[in-house]
Amino acid sequence: MEKNSAKSKAARPSVVVVGGSSGIGYETCVRLVNRGWEVTNISRTPCNNAKVHNICADVARGSEAYDAIVATADRYGLDALVYCAGFSMAAPIEYVKETDYKYLFEVNYFGALKAMQTCIPFMKKKGGKMVLIGSLGGDVPVVFDSFYSSSKAALEMLAWEANNELNVYGISVTAVLPGGTATNFSFKRKVYPEEENGTYAKSLNRAVAALANIEQGGMKPSRVAEDIYKILVSPKPPIIKTCGAKNTAARFATRVMPEKFTSYFNGRMYNQ
Repeated sequence: MEKNSAKSKAARPSVVVVGGSSGIGYETCVRLVNRGWEVTNISRTPCNNAKVHNICADVARGSEAYDAIVATADRYGLDALVYCAGFSMAAPIEYVKETDYKYLFEVNYFGALKAMQTCIPFMKKKGGKMVLIGSLGGDVPVVFDSFYSSSKAALEMLAWEANNELNVYGISVTAVLPGGTATNFSFKRKVYPEEENGTYAKSLNRAVAALANIEQGGMKPSRVAEDIYKILVSPKPPIIKTCGAKNTAARFATRVMPEKFTSYFNGRMYNQ
């Protein structure tokens, strides 16, 4: 019995979720572990699910998160990576602090890149799938959160290019674009105080309130997690996956409308 149990456990697909303590990452962990996956969450706080293996690490601090990926791959194997770690802030371009925008890119983009680099040697042996959580904000900017939008646009391009390089090894990379999603991410956003925003203060406050409404009125994170699961079990996953028909239509519209119209409607969306 023990041998059969060990064999069964070894046969389970193994996934590393970076940023699985809340929101989309948490729902992804729960969905996968309930469907028989070996799930390891790497984040600053643990995923509150007894079946999920947790390693506490910060993607913005040295190599501890990437050492954790190696340890997980050595113990359970590695079939998939889901990178959900993210940081958002509302600040005017004129006044934003260098430490803040560098930290944002460290978490949102460079963290994903380093996680991919860590996983590739393991996945080259038998293939694998990587999912990067992007945003519709990577196609149309979030007003006063241009740094978040820029980082998500970079993730989208990274997914495109990574597929060109890695498909020959049976490795696929998908950027998932959720659009507004009702999670606590809305309330964790770093918002610069009025005294640091100069003449932008009122516009920034309106944009932040509008963005929170868009997010909290958006889809549930479990809906995004289901799309992630389908990607992980698909024999031919897409390079870009927009979640939901409404978001898919919105992304298509930004590609066919003149830029000035897109910019105008984008401003109206954030009460500018």
